[in-house]
Amino acid sequence: MRQRKNYAAIDNFRLIAALLIVAIHTGPLESFSSTADFLVTYCAGRIAVPFFLMVTGFFVLAPYQKTAGRSSYQAEQAAGKVWKFLKKTALLYGAAILLYLPVMIYAKQWNNSPGEWLKEIFFDGTFYHLWYLPAVLTGCILLAGLLYVCSPPMISLIVFVLYLVGAGGDSYYQLLSQAAPVKVFYEGIFCISSYTRNGIFFAPAFLWLGVIIANGKIRMSAKYALTGFLISMTGMMGEGLLSWSLEWQKHNSMYLLLPVVMFFLFELLLSAEGTFSIPMVRDLSMCVYIIHPICIILVRGLAGALKVTDIFVEQSLIHYLAVCALSLILSAGIALGLQMYRRE
Repeated sequence: MRQRKNYAAIDNFRLIAALLIVAIHTGPLESFSSTADFLVTYCAGRIAVPFFLMVTGFFVLAPYQKTAGRSSYQAEQAAGKVWKFLKKTALLYGAAILLYLPVMIYAKQWNNSPGEWLKEIFFDGTFYHLWYLPAVLTGCILLAGLLYVCSPPMISLIVFVLYLVGAGGDSYYQLLSQAAPVKVFYEGIFCISSYTRNGIFFAPAFLWLGVIIANGKIRMSAKYALTGFLISMTGMMGEGLLSWSLEWQKHNSMYLLLPVVMFFLFELLLSAEGTFSIPMVRDLSMCVYIIHPICIILVRGLAGALKVTDIFVEQSLIHYLAVCALSLILSAGIALGLQMYRRE
C-alpha cells in the first residue's frame, strides 16, 4: 500500500467535502444566478461524495485487496478492518435513521409500504442525504466479493461498465431513454432504487479508484496533478452544463469525467506537503454530514420566528453560511463529546 508520512491534506479535505454536501442541499448561489449555482454546486460540488468513497477505498479496502484470498495474519487483519468499517457504518446508519424518524413523521414523509421501506433502507436512504451510507455499505460488500473471484483488470472493467450504466440513468437519462428498450431497462432499475446513484452503479467505481491509487505504482507531482485536475474539472463543468441545458438529466451526480477529476484531485491531495491537520476533523466532517438537514430546518424555523426569512432563507448565500455555521457549532460539540467518551 502507498506509504506517506502523513495524510493531513486528505484529512482536512474531509471538512471541505462535508461543507460542499451542505451546499448541494442549500444552493448557495441560487439568489445570484441559477447557472452559476449549477456549475459550482451541482458540477464542481459533486466531488464531495466520491472523495469520501475514495478515502474508504484507500484506507479500508486497499489493505484487503493486497491480501484477499490469502491465509495469513495480515489477511485476517485486513478483513477485520473491513468488517469493523461495515459494522461501524451500519450502526451509524441505524442511528441516523432513528434521528430523522421524527422529522420524517413531522414532514409527512412516512411511507407505509414495506416495499418502499426496503427500497429506502437499502438504496435511497430514509432521508434525502442518507443514501450515501447504504451506498458505501453495498459498494464495499460488492467490491470485497469481486476481489475474491476477479483479477484487478476484470474488476476495473466491471466497475467501469457499472458506472457507465449509472451515468446513463443519471446525467444522460432523458437522452438515452428516448429509445424504448433503454427506457424499459432503467424503469426496471428505478423500481428497486430511485436513482442509479447508489451502491451498485456509483460507489464501486470510486471505492476501486481509491484502492488503485493506494496500491498502484503511479506517483504524480503536485504540478501535474493540479494541471490534470483543472483541465478535467473544466471539462466536467462543460459536460454538466451541456447535459443540463439540453435537459438530459434525471439527476446530476454522475458525469463521465467525474472519475478523472477525482483521480487527479486525490493525487493532488496526496502530493501536498505539510503536517497540520484540523483537530477532530474526521468526527467533525461526519457530524456535519449527518446533522446539516436538521440545521437547515432550524435555520428556517428561527428565521421565520424572528421574521428575518428574507435574509436568512431567501438570500441563498447567507442561508448557506448560516446552516454551515450552525452545523459546525453543533458538530464541534458532538465531536468533542465523542473524543471525551473514547478517552474514558
